[in-house]
Amino acid sequence: MTATTSRPAPDAPQAGIGALAERYDPSAIDLPGGPARIRLASTGGRAWDAVVTTRRLRLETAREGATPEALLAADAATWRRIASDTRAGMDAFRKGRLQIRHSLHLGVGFLAATSGNTDPGRLTFESVRTKTAGRLSILSAGTGDPIVCVHGLGGTKASFLPTVSALADTHRVIALDLPGFGESDKPIGAPYDAAWFSRSIFGLMDELGLDRAPLVGNSMGGRVALEAGLLEPGRVDGLVLLSPALAWLRDRRWAPFVRALRPELGLLQLAPRSIVENVVRRLVGVQGGWADAGVDEFLRAYLTPRGRAAFYAAARNIYLDEPHGDNGFWKRLEAMEPRSLFVWGRNDRLVPIAFMRHVQEALPAARHLELDCGHVPQLEAPRETHAAIREFLR
Repeated sequence: MTATTSRPAPDAPQAGIGALAERYDPSAIDLPGGPARIRLASTGGRAWDAVVTTRRLRLETAREGATPEALLAADAATWRRIASDTRAGMDAFRKGRLQIRHSLHLGVGFLAATSGNTDPGRLTFESVRTKTAGRLSILSAGTGDPIVCVHGLGGTKASFLPTVSALADTHRVIALDLPGFGESDKPIGAPYDAAWFSRSIFGLMDELGLDRAPLVGNSMGGRVALEAGLLEPGRVDGLVLLSPALAWLRDRRWAPFVRALRPELGLLQLAPRSIVENVVRRLVGVQGGWADAGVDEFLRAYLTPRGRAAFYAAARNIYLDEPHGDNGFWKRLEAMEPRSLFVWGRNDRLVPIAFMRHVQEALPAARHLELDCGHVPQLEAPRETHAAIREFLR
């Protein structure tokens, strides 16, 4: 489909912004909510809104009271570089010179759609209709052997943007929003447990024509990847587990109470946004850059009724994951067939590195890597993490 654009007014503060509009390719961006308003702000200058549809991009002066779904902000020099170099937008974002707030799906999708890159392996966003979990939102880049990346609880596919960038030169890297999160469908009453999530991944692979692929999972996504390897080992060509959520071995004294709670209570917003945001920021522990963007991504879904219900259901299942017995997680783990690499953060406050010893006992052949980072190695220690993934897949 050929896009049409509206040129900015002659007094546009940044010629670079106009150049982006000329390069708009609607096939690279996914607009699940229909037309979107994306604000482009120049530090110390005026702001412009790119109103994008599946056919065209229209630039207009940012109007007070017009709320954008995404905000991109940079200084004048960065906007000029983005306009002159098709790869400069993502590079500026990774290096912190370009700030993206609110929806990373739309913000980064806008960069992909205005990059001017027409290579087969360029970064693209799309929605894929599956038989198992409805519509799933993905981003992908690269043309080599496939890799599927699975985010953690409250996260989205955007948490794997550094992985996509690092590995797309040799692989086709696909990151998805699990059902219930990000831009994917959020069915009420779905199980939202590891088995259902893993079947959703296989459903996506079916639609993409992938018989098998390595899975890279962070936090809850790591637990989902492990379940996929247990359920259908023939379709999992290796597992990379980044601080994976694992069944608790210590006493879960709140288990009876948690079992009695219904996730559908999440349809009600019981806590004000300010309280939720403060709690999330304390858990993250850092501010700025990826941390701020990650909090935005979490709040976008959590502050919707279906997003809250999905979050509570998934969190409940993580807490209630049965560790013991013949059908318990740790006994089942001993039968894992796909080869695996576990990456642990020495400063991880959510999945302590002490879990490594238990994994070593259950899976003596698994590889392990310790890093000086927290709970999200692909964001906090990207160079070491992606070098280890590349070596493991090789």
